[in-house]
Amino acid sequence: MEDKTNLNPLNSNVLLLNKYYIALRVISARRAFLFLAKDYAEVINKNNGRFEGYRFYHWIKESGNDGYLDDEYIHTPTLRILVPRVIRLLEYDKMPRREWKFNRKNIMIRDNYQCQYCGKKYSLGFLTIDHIIPRSRGGTTSWVNVVTSCTKCNTKKGGRLPQEAGMNLIKKPQAPKFDHSLMRLLINPKYSIWKEFIKDISTKLST
Repeated sequence: MEDKTNLNPLNSNVLLLNKYYIALRVISARRAFLFLAKDYAEVINKNNGRFEGYRFYHWIKESGNDGYLDDEYIHTPTLRILVPRVIRLLEYDKMPRREWKFNRKNIMIRDNYQCQYCGKKYSLGFLTIDHIIPRSRGGTTSWVNVVTSCTKCNTKKGGRLPQEAGMNLIKKPQAPKFDHSLMRLLINPKYSIWKEFIKDISTKLST
């Protein structure tokens, strides 16, 4: 059965920029409209090869243009408003975090929810975090010593090193240098404008 919540335009993804046009994070369209309505942000849109900023009132007017017929809208009793893809905070000038937080969720995102031993993808319930060098043998809990593993491979490896268990890693783990979750979204053509603001991921996609 199709998940109806994913069809709600207010659940769409919007790229949030600081005042210097530097990407901060991805937020929901619902939250983006809240920022716009409170005049905390403006919509950034590309027209004729140039980026333009729209305060909420002007974005409502822009939403009436025929060039956006294939995009997503929210509807009120009197208005049809285009869901923006990018918004820019008007006052916030803080820089984004340079490092990912080290936790289970981000390890799995880095490894694309794929067992790093057998290479198969699994749902969360069948995935664990494995220490390549077991903690019982001095292994650290760090980006370079933990990988996503399915329960079967984790059990097979046990407290041994991969080579002792006759197992090989499909790639060497490292601290992530870009947001893999954003990378997956950028594959979707409707978020192509994001590439203008996330250069490191855009470069990764083209290599």
